[in-house]
Amino acid sequence: MKEKAYKVLAIQEKISNAKAKQLIDDGLVSYAGKQLEVARAVISTNAKLVVAKQDVKTIFEDDNLIAFNKPYGLNSDFFTDKKYKLLNRLDKQTSGVILACKNEEFRKKAINEYKNHKVLKVYIAVVKGIISEEIIINEPILSIKTENGAFSKISPKGDEAITYVRPLLISGKKTLVEVKIITGKTHQIRLHLAHIGHGVVGDSKYEGNNSKRMFLHAYYNGIFDYKIIAKPDKSFYSDFGEFENLITYTKSI
Repeated sequence: MKEKAYKVLAIQEKISNAKAKQLIDDGLVSYAGKQLEVARAVISTNAKLVVAKQDVKTIFEDDNLIAFNKPYGLNSDFFTDKKYKLLNRLDKQTSGVILACKNEEFRKKAINEYKNHKVLKVYIAVVKGIISEEIIINEPILSIKTENGAFSKISPKGDEAITYVRPLLISGKKTLVEVKIITGKTHQIRLHLAHIGHGVVGDSKYEGNNSKRMFLHAYYNGIFDYKIIAKPDKSFYSDFGEFENLITYTKSI
């Protein structure tokens, strides 16, 4: 017999259908060794589903701000269950810094910093091909909401989006790059890198390749006097070794 995945999980874990669906949507459930992407996917009622531990590391906290290091595969909506309000979101397959406010006064000030492009965001990514020099990508982005989630494209009708790319290390036919954005359009980094022929490894939406994960990580977020760093997991080091001393924290290349 077959049934929708969230119903199978609900029975297996003895939880409500709503809770089971949320676990799958948050990226916390795997089936046959792979992350289960669609809660309504039809699977065998005898399927063994594995629920990952909801172990998210807090990397900074004070009276105004709390920062988490989001694992790849975890939906940012996971953090909306907390009592804090998010300042930023990351794509499900992107890991790294998530910031949340602990009071309304700070939240309003912080949102204003984002609106005025005063927040520095530094990412690291593994991209296909060899990038040997710094690149500035200035291409407008138009985002479209669909039944399958948001999708962005390069379009003169879109909003301004600027991405700074700097190579850090090269291994075989892949490059580890530092990426900085002041704007923050939907899927900006993924789309811009794919546009120049150097898509993020593991990005199935814009690059069309599959990997054990997508190699994009929000490494640093600088807002006001806060300088928040989220170190990536070991998968980022496998081909490139130590690279953190190469990262810079200024607003331009």
